[in-house]
Amino acid sequence: MNYSETINYLFSSLPAFHLQGATAYKPGLERVSEFCRKIGNPQRNYFIIHIAGTNGKGSVANMLAAVLQQAGYQTGLYTSPHLTDFRERIRVGGEMISKQKVVNFVNKHRQEMEECELSFFEMATVLAFDYFAQCDVEVAIIETGLGGRLDATNIVIPALSIITNVGLEHTALLGDSLPKIAREKGGIIKKSIPVIVGERNKAYNLVIEEIAQDCRSTVIYADDVFVCRAQYAEGDRQVFDMIRTRDGQQYTLRVGLLGEYQRQNVAIVCAAADFLHENTPLSISRRAFIEGLRDVVQLTSFQGRWQVLSKRPTVICDTGHNAHGIAHVADQLRQSASGGRLYCVMGFCEDKNIGEILRLMPADAHYIFTRADIARAATAESVTEAATAAGLDFEWVDGVPAAVERAKGMLTEEDTLFIGGSTFVVAEAL
Repeated sequence: MNYSETINYLFSSLPAFHLQGATAYKPGLERVSEFCRKIGNPQRNYFIIHIAGTNGKGSVANMLAAVLQQAGYQTGLYTSPHLTDFRERIRVGGEMISKQKVVNFVNKHRQEMEECELSFFEMATVLAFDYFAQCDVEVAIIETGLGGRLDATNIVIPALSIITNVGLEHTALLGDSLPKIAREKGGIIKKSIPVIVGERNKAYNLVIEEIAQDCRSTVIYADDVFVCRAQYAEGDRQVFDMIRTRDGQQYTLRVGLLGEYQRQNVAIVCAAADFLHENTPLSISRRAFIEGLRDVVQLTSFQGRWQVLSKRPTVICDTGHNAHGIAHVADQLRQSASGGRLYCVMGFCEDKNIGEILRLMPADAHYIFTRADIARAATAESVTEAATAAGLDFEWVDGVPAAVERAKGMLTEEDTLFIGGSTFVVAEAL
């Protein structure tokens, strides 16, 4: 098979949650464990930082990868979903896996993958593990796909675990309350391996702490390690004045990611880098730390997080796709869309609480709703029903490209256009 045929095979022959939703979800570690055993357990060949959480996983993963790359380490990065190219999920030193490597892996292991009945995500996970080993990766940043306890990535033994936060998402699969979802995400905690937690919440703190206690692992809350004293925009970067609490050491960080919600993610990265430097063989200099965060977009090609696509008029996209994440996006839109009208091109996946999301969004914006070209996308009927109930000013346009063009035709130089609601809407817009 060539690359196009290989990708078509993966998307059509193996269940893919990002396209099909819950029907493709195959919880459990038996299949991926068996397959990795057959190919020599490549995931045991390098240090691993394992990241779970409802929101912020991608930002934390990319920032940590950039810092470690700048520190001189051969760094692997495994994230999901992708925006425009499957190979975005698997990077070494900021470079995507080559098409030929994907083809070679599938051609070599196709029969075994089918015998093990791997899902799409399980296949992508073992491909990443194997590729990192081939590239002599020294440290890999591994992001969970869904949940944690039964996620395919959870066969790793990391040097550090990270839980960014816990919000209500995928409730049909992970549980219908924050404590239940926290128990699933807390499943990445391993025996005697510390876990950094980014967001405190009385609803689930005890759940994570109990899991950690059972594993004899230490819980490190990021804001106990670093405190942000100031945050402000400076061109295409944000400045964070951070103070390390144990010694009062000050860091002025010019981070190459916008979005006010990055405040918590930056604190997590600071705490993680500090832990790795102090408690593992990985050495991270102050220079590497500062420069890695400054140049994160260039070092990892990270996209879709409060990404400014143009100015006058301002066009912004963001992949926030659940109420927990959209709340931060909505707050920033209210602050930034001044001097003109706010327009929003949005679409959603059918498994999201669309009504709750829309109630968080600015009520005075004009909304152009649409549907991404995937089976999971919410229908016009479900979206417009929720928008009507929320009392929004809206219209429906079929197809993301047409919706974006419709919005751009309405803009003046003072207006703001936001594109989001779903990773897949942002992907098509980009």
